[in-house]
Formats: sequence, C-alpha cells, structure tokens
Amino acid sequence: MRIDRSSTLASVWLLGLGLVLSACNEDASAEAPKSAPPDVGIVTVKAEPFSLVRELPGRVASTRVADVRPRVSGIVTKRLFEQGSDVKEGDPLYQIDPKPFEVELQASEAALERAKASLDLAVQQATRSAAMVKSQAVSTAQHEIAVATVAQSKADLAAREADVARARLNLEYATVRAPISGRIGAARATEGALVVQNDATNLATIQQLDPIYADFTQSVAELSRLRRAFETGDLERIAPDAVKVRLVLDDGTPYAHTGKLLFSEARVDATSGQVTLRGQFPNPNRELLPGMYVRVLIDQGVDSDAITIPEQAVQRNGGGGSEVFVIKDDNRAALQTVRLGAAQDGRWLVVEGLKPGDRVVIDGFQKFAAGDSVKPRSAVQAAEVEKPPATQIVGSR
Repeated sequence: MRIDRSSTLASVWLLGLGLVLSACNEDASAEAPKSAPPDVGIVTVKAEPFSLVRELPGRVASTRVADVRPRVSGIVTKRLFEQGSDVKEGDPLYQIDPKPFEVELQASEAALERAKASLDLAVQQATRSAAMVKSQAVSTAQHEIAVATVAQSKADLAAREADVARARLNLEYATVRAPISGRIGAARATEGALVVQNDATNLATIQQLDPIYADFTQSVAELSRLRRAFETGDLERIAPDAVKVRLVLDDGTPYAHTGKLLFSEARVDATSGQVTLRGQFPNPNRELLPGMYVRVLIDQGVDSDAITIPEQAVQRNGGGGSEVFVIKDDNRAALQTVRLGAAQDGRWLVVEGLKPGDRVVIDGFQKFAAGDSVKPRSAVQAAEVEKPPATQIVGSR
C-alpha cells in the first residue's frame, strides 16, 4: 500500500506543535503568581471622652457704648481728638467757648463775697443786740429781728456758694471729655458750631472694644435635647468656670483668644424660637469690631465613653444611610451600617453600630469590595506603603 508522504509529515508537525503549546501553557500556569491581598489603612475603634462642641452664628458687640453730648450750650472752638483713634476716660474731646462761663463764675464769686460781708455785719449786730437787750436798751422784738437777719445771711451765703459751684461746673463742662475709654468714631460737630445742652444730637460715639462681646443664638429645641442628655447621663455637664467659648472669623481663621460664657437669656424669641447667649473675649489687638459676623464654638457637654471615627471612613449607601467597612477576624472586609451623631474636627461621633476594638477602614477603598480579603495596616503604616519611592537624579557626565 502506498503511503502519502506529505500527509504524514503534516500530521507529525501538528502533533509536535500541540505538545509545545501544551508545555508552554503548563509553564505559564505554574509561573503565574497568586494575587496578594491589598493593603488598606485602618483605625481601631476605642471609647474615649468626647467634648460636644456646638458651632453657632454670632455677631460682635462692643462692651460699652457712650454718646458724647454737650452738658452746656455754646460755640465749639476746638476739636481735640483724631477720628477713629483710641481715647481714655477723661480725655478732652471738644472745647466750647469758656468766656461766658468765666464771666458767670466771676459774678458768682463777687456775690459770694457780698454775702459773706452781709453775714459778718448781721452777726455783729446780733451780738450787740444781745448785750443791749439785757439792759433793756433795745426791745426783745428788735433782738429777734437781728437774730433772724443772721439766719437769713447764712442762707444767702449758702446760696451764693452753690452759685459759685454751679459756675465752676459749667466752666469745667465747657471742656467736653470722654465718658469712657474706647475707640471714638466720626466727629459730628466742627469748630464754630453751636451746641445745645441736652440736645438729642451727639457730638461723637465711643465704643469700648477690649474686652468685647459676641452675641449668638441657639434653638430652644437643641437646648431641650441637651437637658435631656444631661438628665439621662448620656452627657456630663461642664463646670461653668470650665466652659470654653471660641471664635472662628468670617474667613475661617480661628481667633487666638478664648472667651467665657456670660449668660443665657431666660426667654425665647417668639418669632425665631432662639435663645440668645453672650460670650466675652479679650481683644487686645482690636481684631474684633462691632457688627462683625463670627462663628462661635461652645463646649456644651462631655461624652465620657464616646466612639468616634474619621470622616473619610464613612460611606453613603443608595438610601442615604451611613456605612463603614469593618475588617473581620479573618481579615475580610464587611459593610457595617452605623448611626452617626455630631461631626467636629474631622471626626464623626458614632451613636450606634460600632464597639471598641472594631477595625474600620479609612484608606484604600478602591482596592477591594465587600467580602474581599485585605491586608490591614494602621493609617500611618498604610501611608508609608503607598508613598512613592524617591526619584534619584543622576547628573550628566
């Protein structure tokens, strides 16, 4: 029988090719490494004291405000202050023409001297009358008139002394002085202006800026929740002398000085349902000015065994709920539903869903899915693993 030589060669060639490909596949399968679990950053949950800080909107208000008003009428001759400067209590601000008051003082002093002379004369006459009435040289009625004249002269002297005191006071009031220390605003009177005593128009306004107030409001519903938390023991009260009040400026900058809580109003605003609170802050550099908007941070209570987690650990599900990835004992990731409370300083307060010792993922979410095996590392270790290697710069030759 004749055998086709070309067909035989082709069969041998195909069989050899199949054996080679099979060997290559076996080698590739043997050499393929098993994928290692991904590194993820975790934090281990623990119970620790957590101070409940509430952020509230507020406005800055001056400690004291005084309107500068004239206490005598006259023509302004000088303005003695720089607008917008700081003044001290008693500093001269305006000078009213003092000449009319100087003349009045001189007239009052002259009337006082005349009253003194009249009293001396009346006393002398009464003394002589007392001696003469014994010898019946004058009648008793005449002596009584002399004694009454002395009393009238004394009263007239007292009135003239009061006139002098009033004239001196008016002369002193001709120099308008600062009633309080603080920053003075715009001048509302110029040289040559006529000012009238007890006029409704003030000459300037002074505001005390150090210390300074921050007035802020809190809803009565929040205060009620706090009260219930204190009564149930969920929160511990902070001693009044330990309550810290801090400020954050409008641009987000924390204010350097800590203040103290002064009071909380005992009534609720009927239109807004808010209760007004006030804090007092040192203001040595005059950074805070009346009318500025600020955010007030106030410590309202302490949870002695709170559980908190970083904000980046929280995931949101389709229903808007909060979830976190928890690493189980077998190092597999599992989703855990949590109920959150307040958030502050980059951390969430966990009300329900976690317990001390739980390992919560905070980094590396893109590397795994729920149920996958992972390699947990502390947040610091995970950051070191993911840090790119330093680039070595080789100089040219």
